Amino acid sequence: MISRSTIDRVFEAARVEEVIGEFVQLKKAGSNWKGLSPFSDERSPSFMVSPVKQIWKDFSTGKGGNAVSFLMEHEHYSYPEALKYLAKKYNIEIEETEQSDEQKQQADERESMFLVSEFARDYFHKILLEDNQGKAIGLSYFKERGFTDETIKKFQLGYALNEWEAFTSEALNKGYNLKYLESTGLTIVKQDLLSSTGTKQFDRFKGRVLFPIHSMSGRVLGFGGRILTNDKKAAKYLNSPDSDIYHKSNVLYGIHYAKQSIAKEDNCFLVEGYTDVISMHQKGIQNVVSSSGTALTENQIRLINRLTKNITILFDGDAAGIRASIRGIDLVLEQGMNVRVLMFPDGDDPDSFAKKVSEEELKEYLQNNSQDFINFKVSLLMDEAKNDPVKKAGLIRDIVVSISKIPDSIQQEVYIQECSRIMDISESVLFSELAQLSNKAKREVSKRPDPNEPPMDVLYPEMALQKTPQLEKVNELEKYEHEIIKILLLYGNEQVQFESHEVEEEKDTKDGKVGRKEYFLNAVSNEVYLNLQEDEVEFTNEVFKEIYYEIIHQLNQNESIVVDSFINHSNTEISNLVTNILMDDEKHTLSDWSRKEIPVKRGVDVLIKSVMDVIFNLRRVLIEEKINSLTFVDYTNEEERTESIEAVMNYTSLKLRLSEMLNRVI
Repeated sequence: MISRSTIDRVFEAARVEEVIGEFVQLKKAGSNWKGLSPFSDERSPSFMVSPVKQIWKDFSTGKGGNAVSFLMEHEHYSYPEALKYLAKKYNIEIEETEQSDEQKQQADERESMFLVSEFARDYFHKILLEDNQGKAIGLSYFKERGFTDETIKKFQLGYALNEWEAFTSEALNKGYNLKYLESTGLTIVKQDLLSSTGTKQFDRFKGRVLFPIHSMSGRVLGFGGRILTNDKKAAKYLNSPDSDIYHKSNVLYGIHYAKQSIAKEDNCFLVEGYTDVISMHQKGIQNVVSSSGTALTENQIRLINRLTKNITILFDGDAAGIRASIRGIDLVLEQGMNVRVLMFPDGDDPDSFAKKVSEEELKEYLQNNSQDFINFKVSLLMDEAKNDPVKKAGLIRDIVVSISKIPDSIQQEVYIQECSRIMDISESVLFSELAQLSNKAKREVSKRPDPNEPPMDVLYPEMALQKTPQLEKVNELEKYEHEIIKILLLYGNEQVQFESHEVEEEKDTKDGKVGRKEYFLNAVSNEVYLNLQEDEVEFTNEVFKEIYYEIIHQLNQNESIVVDSFINHSNTEISNLVTNILMDDEKHTLSDWSRKEIPVKRGVDVLIKSVMDVIFNLRRVLIEEKINSLTFVDYTNEEERTESIEAVMNYTSLKLRLSEMLNRVI
């Protein structure tokens, strides 16, 4: 683990405007910088960077944070990866904290596998470019595929010599352990009684051109190798076996190169092969990834879902291949993502088509020929079933099942209307089929009741169509807890004159009872703390609770709140929440409201009222909860019931007094 002192040095050295300036074009806006959002398409800048606070905020998407969180959002680094990136940028040496022997061994083994894989990538790439066999066979193949030198270098393509132990021998000579060559699958080790060592080893990818497979952050996980001979006994494509660092079902080829473009374009093109990805990139289409010839998995879909809700699947002009992939597309629908489909002309795939046309023609074709998946499926299968009533009925059921997988009930209804139009069948029939699926599901569940089973609308999404959407109830406690945290972070160190109401000689006037007012100077944080202590308030939201406890700890140690510690907090939920609070006022800078003579009421202008209002409101909500807890109870005897009624009356009286202070009508 990275030591705390290293993390502190990284945050001290890193300048958020410098880090973000490498990815976003920023312009000066008063004391801040602004630019176009790197997370959405926009014409007016909504992205704000504050050098003073060392934080950023994207008002178009709601994202925000510090330099580390920007790298995590934009580059999709993990927290340690982002810290290491900044440490390298600012020439800070990484110090690791002590780990247990087991943790060290596990980390060392994984790191050793990564190092072996990165050595292999560099070795195979060098063989491709410098070795005579590599140039004559491997490089010639890639050149024939139309790949430029720049593309070959970008994707780190390589070639494994057509020799049994060329790579393994070189790796062992360089000091790499055979254990990790075997665990990564680069070397195959077999028992051999005739050998002096009892084993023999040989290169897995012998005589193949190689495509390194990267993680989202760019580390080499494994390889895909294509054979260049006509050996019918050998597989055309061979992938690294699953290992501690590589799981084929969790990886998409090209995701490292495509992630920024996918997020920017808000769409991901999904293709089948390595060369499809590379050819599309070479023609300027960068938001493209491949499932590498395997059936699409839920984990791969979730990987895309982190970047966008929209997938466009690019199919070869081969109807049989398309039908085989429909189940995978149903998985995408189940994840609540929007699916479009594009089919290339007969005989073409993304690789061959990209080579035939110009960059402009390719982009135009992709834009104009993709269609909604439901429409595509209906039109594709209707050609087979239109003259056969039985097949048509089966197709209708198949389509309704697909529609039922969509979690959004509004989308379900739109698709039903569209299918009704295309198949020339009434909507009522399609809705009836949905209802039958729902009733069947109810009967099956009633036969096998299980209290641990998920709700019906989770098991059978089509039932969501029958439900009336309910407005989510506002959690008033969380609302006021958030407001308290906001006040403490923004104004906790402020010293202000709070008003004390003490009634001595009450007298009635036409405006009600009045008494003598007193004022006292106190820190906002102290006033909030004393009131919460008096009421014995515990925060219900865990993030708010953690922030509040850390604030109290700071006040006990330093008698002041250090906001920077929350901006650079290791808990990203905390740093994001604090950033949102601190940058809230900056949205007025984006619109330049003061120049347009639109008055903006700042929190500090109404600070005393804000502090007392949130405390009174929190008390009011807690009292209401207490009243409700006493009201809806079956009491065993009259004495308990009488005591409860008295308590409710007292709480109600207190609630009325609070309401008067808040000027609320009860």
